[in-house]
Amino acid sequence: MKPARTTSVTPEPSGGPARGLSAWRFVVVFGGVSLLMDFVYEGARSVTGPLLAHLGASAAVVGVVTGAGEAAALGLRLASGPLADRSRRFWTWTIAGYVLTAATVPVLGLTGVLWVACTLVIAERVGKAVRSPAKDTLLSHATAATGRGRGFAVHEAMDQVGALVGPLTVAAVLALTGDDYAPALGLLALPGVAAVTLLLWLRARVPDPIGYETTIGTAAPEEPPPAGSRERKLPRAFWAYAVFTAATLTGFATFGVLSYHLVVRHLMPTAMVPVLYAAAMAADAVAALATGWLYDRFGAQVLVVLPLLSAAVPALAFTDTVGVAVAGALVWGAAVGVQESTLRATVADLVPVGRRATAYGVFAGIMGAAALVGGALAGVLYDISVPLLIVVVAGIQTVALVLLWVTRAVRSTLVH
Repeated sequence: MKPARTTSVTPEPSGGPARGLSAWRFVVVFGGVSLLMDFVYEGARSVTGPLLAHLGASAAVVGVVTGAGEAAALGLRLASGPLADRSRRFWTWTIAGYVLTAATVPVLGLTGVLWVACTLVIAERVGKAVRSPAKDTLLSHATAATGRGRGFAVHEAMDQVGALVGPLTVAAVLALTGDDYAPALGLLALPGVAAVTLLLWLRARVPDPIGYETTIGTAAPEEPPPAGSRERKLPRAFWAYAVFTAATLTGFATFGVLSYHLVVRHLMPTAMVPVLYAAAMAADAVAALATGWLYDRFGAQVLVVLPLLSAAVPALAFTDTVGVAVAGALVWGAAVGVQESTLRATVADLVPVGRRATAYGVFAGIMGAAALVGGALAGVLYDISVPLLIVVVAGIQTVALVLLWVTRAVRSTLVH
């Protein structure tokens, strides 16, 4: 196997995993960075809907803004991933993305202008798009030594701790201050600064984590196939699967719209919304672990649960009964858990290793576009008619079930 090509860009400082930092310690420290940053942005996201409503936004505006944010977080990776690969400055991209998120969230609580708040909500998501491909690349080197499944699992578990603590902290501050967003979101500057500081320390200790991989003798990544070769094309099964994924997200409401409904209909005080979001994140973790385990045993057929969950969300979450609406939010969290874990695992089984990075970039772009349409659709239909929203989403998810069957049929044809 040939070594990776060099570029004319001066790479970041080399040094490998020196100074006594083991691969597992690298993973745990990086998990600490993610925990702190999830504290920040999940705390803010838990009140995005009520905050925008407080500034005069309609459900349609909330849906479009939160959908655009998710589209930016996923779609922009089509650019940030190749750019990080080309420059080889993975630490720079990672740090830049974390700094953008850490800077935008506290300011969000200070603004009283709707369009400024909308811009900041999207900017926070752009920060995730900037850092994610580079961050995953850095982490992948260390997990080559720890075991990729276990390494990424520990990292994700620490993520979820931050996703629980952040919303609960925001809820407590809102309750103490009478729903004042400035101190609730301003407090999130502290874990943001801590995350960036810890990240800079980690970069200084391990400037070039690829040393973890080369130390254990892992081969360098293969070069991409020549332009125009058949190997450059993604399999038909991948495209069928991508269309299925787009359908499930097109009929999927954002938590911004769900929380908007809870507050506007006076089903829940604003301070309780982050608590519900934390509970949804717990449902996310449980669903991810459960469907991941089932996927390893039974394959992609386990994904049938995703359209069913997605169809149930509006039917439950947009009622005027508190208990049922809360159940809808928990179902929403479970659906997100499947999206964040098992959907991505399936891509690896559909695409050869030499094209997998490209496949993940394309997949993220498709998910981002579908998330934008889904958020906007849910918000617009909510303003028109909740029963119509429920019927439309059920229809979209029925189509998604058919597409899942088509994906399995195409894959079976290619295998045999």
